[in-house]
This record gives sequence, C-alpha cells and structure tokens, in this order.
Amino acid sequence: MFEYYLLALSLLVLLLHLSHPKFAWLAALAAILSGLVVNQRIELSSWWLPVVVALVLVLALPPIRRHVVSRFLLKPFGAILPRMGETERIALEAGTVWWDGELFSGKPNWRQLFDFEPKPISEREQAFIDGPLEDLCRAIDDWQVIQQRDLPEDIWERIQKAGLFGMIVPQQYGGLEFSAQAQSKIVTRLSSRSITAAVTVMVPNSLGPAELLLHYGTEKQKDYYLPRLASGEEIPCFALTGPEAGSDAAATQSMGVVCRGMWQGEEVLGMRLNWRKRYITLAPVATLVGLAFRLTDPDHLLGDETDLGITCALIPRDVEGIEIGQRHDPMGIPFHNGPTVGRDVFVPLDTIIGGPDRAGDGWRMLMQSLAAGRSISLPALSVGAAQQATRVVGAYGTIREQFDTPIGRFEGIEEPLARIGGLTYTMNAARWLTCGALDDGHKPSVVSAIVKAYLTQGMREVLTDAMDIRAGAGIQRGPRNILSRAYCAVPIGITVEGANILTRSMIIYGQGAMRCHPYVHRLISSTADRDVKAFDHALFGYLGFVVVNAVRSLLLGLGAWVFEDPVIDGRGRSYVKKLSRLSANFALASDLASLTYGGALKRRERVSGRLADCLAWMYLASASLRRFQADGQPDAHLPLMLHAVQNATYQVSEALHELVRNLPGSIRWLARLLIFPLGRAMSAPDDRTIAKVARSLLEDRQARVDLTQEIYLPDADEPGLGAMEAALDAAVQAIPVETKLRDAVRSGRLDRGPGQYLAVNGLAAGIIDQAEYELLETAEACRNEVIQVDAFDANVYKDLR
Repeated sequence: MFEYYLLALSLLVLLLHLSHPKFAWLAALAAILSGLVVNQRIELSSWWLPVVVALVLVLALPPIRRHVVSRFLLKPFGAILPRMGETERIALEAGTVWWDGELFSGKPNWRQLFDFEPKPISEREQAFIDGPLEDLCRAIDDWQVIQQRDLPEDIWERIQKAGLFGMIVPQQYGGLEFSAQAQSKIVTRLSSRSITAAVTVMVPNSLGPAELLLHYGTEKQKDYYLPRLASGEEIPCFALTGPEAGSDAAATQSMGVVCRGMWQGEEVLGMRLNWRKRYITLAPVATLVGLAFRLTDPDHLLGDETDLGITCALIPRDVEGIEIGQRHDPMGIPFHNGPTVGRDVFVPLDTIIGGPDRAGDGWRMLMQSLAAGRSISLPALSVGAAQQATRVVGAYGTIREQFDTPIGRFEGIEEPLARIGGLTYTMNAARWLTCGALDDGHKPSVVSAIVKAYLTQGMREVLTDAMDIRAGAGIQRGPRNILSRAYCAVPIGITVEGANILTRSMIIYGQGAMRCHPYVHRLISSTADRDVKAFDHALFGYLGFVVVNAVRSLLLGLGAWVFEDPVIDGRGRSYVKKLSRLSANFALASDLASLTYGGALKRRERVSGRLADCLAWMYLASASLRRFQADGQPDAHLPLMLHAVQNATYQVSEALHELVRNLPGSIRWLARLLIFPLGRAMSAPDDRTIAKVARSLLEDRQARVDLTQEIYLPDADEPGLGAMEAALDAAVQAIPVETKLRDAVRSGRLDRGPGQYLAVNGLAAGIIDQAEYELLETAEACRNEVIQVDAFDANVYKDLR
C-alpha cells in the first residue's frame, strides 16, 4: 500500500503548491517517487496510477504546465472573465489595500490589526477642539439657523477666523494641517451642534479644490490658492454631479474644447467650457468653482489625441458665462447647495489643476482623492448624530416615567436602547480605526466605502430608534427637539459621495474583489495582456486558494475554530476566532460566486450586495474588538462591545446564509456543506446582553459619557440636551430619596400614591427631611420641564421654516 500513500502525498502537496508555489519541487519529487514505486510494484495493466502521477508531475512544474495546460486555457478564460474599461480600471485601482485584504484572505493576520496603534490627536489639535471649536459650538443656535435658512454672518466669520476651511491645508500655506483623527473629531462635535455648520466645514476639507491642489496642483497654483482657501477668503465648491451623470460621474456631458480665445486682453490657448451641474454644496456662495468635465482637442493643439478625457479645473466665479447662486433645499437643512451652469466659458489652460500636463487625468485624481476623503466627513457626521441620540435617549429613558416607572426599564424600550448603544459603539470604533489608517499613510478605498455606507446607514437606524423612544416628543419640531434636524438630514448622508445602494452593491465588493483578492486582479490583467506566465501563476494560485479555503471553512465550521490563535488575551478572544471562521467562509463564498457567475457577477447586484455585507460587518466587528483592546478592556464597555460584535458577526452569518440559499442547485449544496456544516454560524445579541447594554446607558454614567465623549454638551439652561442633562443630574440625586419612600410604602409606613403625594406625606411622616423633599421637588420640576414640547403662536407658526 506504500505506493498509494505516496500518491496521496503527492496529490496533497500539489494542493499546497497551488496556493504556495514554493512546494512545486516537493510535489514533483513525490510524483517521481510514486511513479518509480508504481513501475516496480504494479502490473502494466494498472495504467491509471502512472497517468495520475504524470498529471501530478505536469501540474506541479510550472514550465511544463504553462506549455501543456495554461496556454490552451488563456483564450477561453479571456471570454469568460469581465473586461474593464479604462475608467473602471482607474476607479477599481484607486487607493490602497489594508485590513480589508486580510479579511478577504480567509486567514486574517490578527497580529497586524492588534499591533496597529492609531495615533492620538496632538496637544495643538486638542487645544483647538477645547477652545475655538467649543466657542463656535456655543455660539450656534441651530433652531435659529433652520429658521433663517442660513448660518448667521457672525458664525461664518467665526468659521473663517478659526481656520476651519483649511483643516487639510499645510501650515506653510496658513492652514491648520490637522490629522484625519482630529478632523473627524471636529466634524463629529460640530455635527452634534448643527448639521448645517458641519456640512459647511466638511466640504472644503473633503473632495474639492484644496484636496486636489495638495496632491496634483502646480507650485504656482498651491502658492496662490491654498492660503486663500485656508483663510476663507476663497469659498470653494466642486462641481461633479450633473443631471446626466450622478453615480456614473464619468458619463458627464460637461464638455471643454481646447481652442484659442481672449483672456484679460490677450489671445491665449485655453478651453471653452459648457456645463450643467446640480447638487453642488457651497455653490451658491462659492467664489472658486472646481469643475470636472470631458476635454477634447479637435484641432490637435495639444497633441495627437482628440478625446483627452475627464479633466479638473479651478475657475473663478466671476468669469463671464457662469450662472451660479440659486439654491436647492436638501431636506430643509439650510447648508448652501445648488446648481451651476456654464455657457461658453473661456479660461486659459493653466486653470487645469496641475497645469496642461494634467489634461485628461481628472478621473484618476478624483478617484484617488475620494479613496481617502470619503473616510472622514460623512462617517464623522454620522457618529456625531449617533452619539447625540445616545446621550438624549439615555437621559430621556431615565427621566421620562410612565406607570410610575422610568420608560427605559420596559423591555420594549430596552431593545432599541441596546441597538442604539451597540451601533454607536461600532460606528465610533470604525471611525477611530479608519482615521488611524489614514494618519498612518494608508488610503484604504474599500474601507472608506464601507465606513461611508454603513455608518450613514447606522445613523439612520440609531435615529429611527431614538425617535421611536422619544415618541410624541420626537415628532414636534422646535428648539427642544434636537434630534429632528439630524433625522431630516439622514437621507443626505445616505445619498451623497456615492449613494449607499450603489456603494453596497457595486463598489465595496466589486472593488474589494479586484483589489483585496490575492489572485482575481492578476487573473483578469493577465488574460487581457495575453501573458501566459502570469495567467498560469494566477489561475493555479486561485485554484489553490479556493481549495485551501474550502478545507479550512469546513474544518472551522465543524468546530476547529476553537483552536485558532486569538492573538489577544482576555475578553473578545473568542470573537477573534469566530471572525477567522467567517473570513474563511466569506473567502470561499466569494470564490464560489465568482466561479458560478463569472463576468456576470457584477450584474448580480443582490449577490455582490450580500458579499459586501459580509466584508463590511467583518470590518466593523474588527474595529470594535480593536477599540475595546485599545481602551484597556474596561468593564463599563464590555456590554457595548459584546452587543456590537455579536450583532456584526450575526449580520455576516445571515448575509452568507442568504447568499448560499440563492446559489444554483449543486453549488448551493456544496456551499452549504462547506460553510454551514452544522447549521447557521452565529446568533444575534441575546436578551441578557440587550438588558446589560440598556442598563449601561441608563445607569452607568461612565459608560454613557465614554460612548458620547466627542459631542458638544450645551449649558444646563439651554432647551434640549443641556436641560435634559441637568434634569438627569437632578433625577440621579433624587434616586436615594425615592428609594426611601418606596421602601416605606412596602413596609406599610406610607400609603401608595403618585410621586408628589408620596413626597408630601413622606415629609409629614418624618420619613424624609426638608432637604430631601427639596431634592424631589427640584427633580420633579426639571423632569416636567424636559418632557414638554414646543408650541407656537398661530402667527409665529405661519412663518416657521
């Protein structure tokens, strides 16, 4: 039987070789030895063993394999695999691969994640947050902003004076040059005070003129524009979206033609531009218009090419032919947003960002900039809204009573409370980890898409639950209802910088599969280039990758996940092991879907959307675990971390289940066997965890403070959160007195009755003293104040916006 064992060994080593080419010599040696043994010990009629040995030998040696196998497979694979146009290729190759690549591998290197230390913000950045930013927040009356349909003039001046338009501009140009972490914290705090102010500050520091100038501008352009942008002397906008080109921005019909024309009294070589753009934030007040358009050169004044491609330029607002100033009304949130039209606008070629040499390079510039910029602004705004909602409902659930019981004690309220707490923890962890990656020099394009889409969706879910808990008080607009403005703003975050439907179904998994998978991009590129050697390496590497992950997925599904190295000690280690299993499940499911649908996969958006859910929730779970470890595994945070990670792993498991359930017949059976050999993998947070999270928001002041530490806290005399915090403090101080009265009722020393009745009779009976009675009166007065809603005179109401 020796020859059979040797043959099995050769096959096993071959499988190893498919994913690790260094085993090629070992597979070949095993095949030769088994062949020799076969010739000596098996009769010639037993022809099949030598054939198998020869097959192993051919497949194990790349030079032979390329000649005998791969060159014949190259053409058929080229017909099956998706083809990429230039704009699609540029978009998919933008940015860098980071932790998302590990999650795609099927065997994440957890040491890489837990050894990564996001840099804390500097003392200079913290001083800015504690000083100028805090003063700005204090000066903003967001209800006034809503009613006036704009930020007051003094707020605009404060923003400009503080340098908030130049957070990304280097100090040498007069900017603040803040880290991604600091920018994120600033937007988080400002958005908790005013969505309008936050968006106004976000845009100049996100995808726009300053970002593009920093990376691609000429020195002359930087020296002129960056100081003016940093000081707020120039208000920028960036015009990308048009009626014909929304999510498909590369399909723009905004056109430029290279020609000669008059500029400041001289004939120069330039461009004549025509455009129609909409949804452009800051356009109504912009002094400098960044513009994306397709540039053509029909007279070949620049070279042989006619269609130069997408180009980006900076154009002063006052150039003849520009129509700008009208406003859209995005869900009643009055940040400046509107259309701009250009008719036969002539500008010189040096208005192109980067100069004439950058003509046609605009799409690459935009995709590279979006890979980083999308990671900061909208995720931070979403965290600000979620933290504010957490702070509000945590207080309201304690203050508001029904049936003589704080409403937060009811199980029906505990469930949304726990979702709010768990999601807010998840969102803030992802914000922190992603900004840490940016500050470390990464430009994780797939991760940026994840945090944009899933944190804005998280904001939607948190605010929906918060509004449900606030009930009637949540739907009455006015100064007291601070959640209503954020609630109205939710669709804005969901839509801009890549609508979430598109981001989920096409970008996260589509770009993730191309960039993060170790072989897919190489396979497609080698078929397009007709490179047999590269194709051979990619194809057999891919097959080995699939086999290894199939075996690993099955074994981990049968219970071997408990033997995985968790890397970390203490709490959370079991979830590291579970995520290792889910990573293997996901890698296998991804490849099975690719092999099943081939190039048609990119049109199977329900499939790619489920795979995006898997990748995104694994990243969010990873971020939650890393943040918990970085904070020192505090007891106060444990329920929050557990809810966050249990929910995330459950979402991955459910997405995998739906994916497998919808695969075609035999593939579905195989996938179910390899991914779910013992049934579904993960469970949602249980009732105990839900109760602990809800209680931590209601009773654990430290957990509540830690979870919401980035937001602005108003003074106690301000309607809304300020008054609610004061009422909570009063209610907490009164708890021992209320407990004393309840004990007296239970013992029969005091008759049961409403709260005020108990207080009066308790004082009369000597159960509480005058000071304790006054504590109860203060708490009751504060409670009555914060449960009130706004009401308006009929004439005032008619003028409300």
